[in-house]
Amino acid sequence: MKALMISRDASLHDEIAAQGAARMPVLRLLERRSGLRDAVERMLPEAPELVIVDASGIDADEADLLERLARQYPLAVLMLLTRGQQQDVLIRAMRAGMREVLQLPLVHKAFHEAMDRVDIQAGVTQMRDGKVLAFISCKGGSGATFLSTNFSYALASLAGCKVLLIDLHGQFGDATLYVSDQKPAMTLSDICAQIARMDGAFLASCLVHVTPNFGVLAAADDPAHKVDMQPEHMDRILAVARQHYDYIVLDVGRQIDALSLRALDNADAIYPVLQLALPDIRDGRRLLDIFRSLGYPGERLRLIVNRYEKGGRLRLADLEQALGAEVVHTVPNDYIAATDSVNQGIPLLQLSRTSAVARSLTELVELVTARRVMESRGLFDRLFSRSEA
Repeated sequence: MKALMISRDASLHDEIAAQGAARMPVLRLLERRSGLRDAVERMLPEAPELVIVDASGIDADEADLLERLARQYPLAVLMLLTRGQQQDVLIRAMRAGMREVLQLPLVHKAFHEAMDRVDIQAGVTQMRDGKVLAFISCKGGSGATFLSTNFSYALASLAGCKVLLIDLHGQFGDATLYVSDQKPAMTLSDICAQIARMDGAFLASCLVHVTPNFGVLAAADDPAHKVDMQPEHMDRILAVARQHYDYIVLDVGRQIDALSLRALDNADAIYPVLQLALPDIRDGRRLLDIFRSLGYPGERLRLIVNRYEKGGRLRLADLEQALGAEVVHTVPNDYIAATDSVNQGIPLLQLSRTSAVARSLTELVELVTARRVMESRGLFDRLFSRSEA
């Protein structure tokens, strides 16, 4: 969103510019004018979508210029920043159609809440009702982190969804390394320590942004900080994330503690990941028994078999009978492509788009988004046929 700022206070301008840069989408200040008269006499060549007026710098004889400013930018949303009781200015501002009034000094949470409303009014963003999908390993080494990270990337790049991945590993979480070489500036524990600041803009500023519509919230990097992470924090994080993302993917890991359990309680679907081997089946049965004892309905539990190879002694039917649950998807064994992706920290769709695993990820995207391959050429083929044209 493009904005004009009217203020004599350069530090306030810089503060709002910094807060705007942390938003998704970004708020960009086009120009700063020193006062209303300056703004009216020097119109911007490019009409702003938002005009921010610092009322503390408005002289009494300038207040009537608010209506003139509103006529010059009829499509812009007007925001007033005021100190104390400036009744005359407030009355003039209301007549001019001022939609948002905030007190100075600026409270960042209030500013971002106002900007969320402005974005919605301007049609820049819409409040979402995101779905929470949890990936959890039945046994160590099942490949749940690889699938959750690469599925998230595929969901964002192929289906055009806005996706957030949250790494819930209690120790040694490394989900960001699977899809990016960026070092996280903030982690899940950092957010929990500042949970009062939680809103869409703060959440977005804490992520590793792999693509414009796919971000990763890194796991706590210090086990000592885990004591500060409370289950109710996860409720708040997911509530905000649902409003701003189409899908929230959870990489749960194997350890079920109070925090991960609260995340699973919030999940719309849980994807236990296992391989077609007896140790995985044994641990998978234990995990599903825990979920059933917690009262999770069977339709929320959707098994994924990773590194699947046809023709083995164990069949999918054997696994389904042993676990009492249906396998909704299989991912073929392609060790070389998967290992190259992990070692380079590059999503597999980017590195090896013709591999069997890449096609399987595409099929999983279509399964989750309810888009049928048979009705079209498929998300994967349509995306890459355009890039090769």
